[in-house]
Amino acid sequence: MQRRVVPAALAVTALLLTAGCSSGGEDPRYGTPTPSGSASTTTGSSSSGQPAARIPPAKGTVKVLRTVTEGLKTPWGLAPLPDGNLLVSSRDDGTIALITEKTGRKTELGTVSGVSPAGEGGLLGIALSPDYASDRMIYAYFTSDSDNRIVRMLYDPKKPAGEQLGAPDTIFKGIPKGYIHNGGRIAFGPDGMLYAGTGESGQRGLAQDKKSLGGKILRLTPEGDPAPGNPFANSPVYTYGHRNVQGLAWDSKQRLFASEFGQDTWDELNAITPGDDYGWPNAEGKSSDSKYHNPITQWHTDDASPSGIAYAEGSIWMAGLKGQRLWRIPLDGTKASAAPQAFLTGEYGRLRTVVSAGGGKLWLVTSNTDGRGTPKSGDDRILELQVS
Repeated sequence: MQRRVVPAALAVTALLLTAGCSSGGEDPRYGTPTPSGSASTTTGSSSSGQPAARIPPAKGTVKVLRTVTEGLKTPWGLAPLPDGNLLVSSRDDGTIALITEKTGRKTELGTVSGVSPAGEGGLLGIALSPDYASDRMIYAYFTSDSDNRIVRMLYDPKKPAGEQLGAPDTIFKGIPKGYIHNGGRIAFGPDGMLYAGTGESGQRGLAQDKKSLGGKILRLTPEGDPAPGNPFANSPVYTYGHRNVQGLAWDSKQRLFASEFGQDTWDELNAITPGDDYGWPNAEGKSSDSKYHNPITQWHTDDASPSGIAYAEGSIWMAGLKGQRLWRIPLDGTKASAAPQAFLTGEYGRLRTVVSAGGGKLWLVTSNTDGRGTPKSGDDRILELQVS
């Protein structure tokens, strides 16, 4: 693991971000800022007189508006740009491409040096810097010859296509790698910190070892140091006991949720509480042992095998690989308010990544060229969905 010294000014900024926005307080259950005056109920009005969060209807809808682009090879991470265009990573090619949102045109920015694809490893999640408007930095999680690591690169659109990515600056390394279970999802939270879902790389015991980076959700500063306020002193570990986390998303109250691959029995959607043990390998799915944090809901692995998740319209939307469907989980706080609902079952094959596009819309990325799917003409593709 690589750690860097954080300048004093940045450390103060990070502490302020972690403590909450302006006059907001910290929700001790989730370690993320709760807006000032927010209510704990989901009906009626908050103490500030503002309407509280609405519980979504039990049944939702999904409409496929269009195919944004097609012909992608092993797409994995997706990052919307401020101008509405999209960046997508290729797991096996180790490249990042720009997708022009209106036309679907693909322009390769460049190859990320150091990527060593094999099995489920390669160039995985990508995310934009919180200060992207000024620093033009793209963060990426990838498998190298020795480990999984997180880097950041300068994106310079003024350079020729194929040469627009700067050299990777490694901010964090030492995450165990394997042919399977490399995790790979990264996202900046509402507190300005970088969260990463890791896998236990097929070594089951790593998930319960709080000194290991495998089978964890990590919380870092943008420079790659353990984030202020983490539950374990001087550690990037935020939660442990995970098998393979590939989905991270926050709701409108800044609460974190994560999807997790089970082994043979249960896949999970979890509400994340800092410092908690999510059970693997001692528990898969819901457990009667109170020391393990139980999932919000669970699925048989044939029905889900979840990768990316997104929050929109009061629900978590979860992309299923083996399940080949998009799951909707309506929320009441950190609980499911109704039974999960499946959409697009078998219509587009394996589904890897889902990202909120705002306005009740989602971007959805298929994953049929990943070696486990059956590619059809046009695979892989990015779809635009309207959901409710």
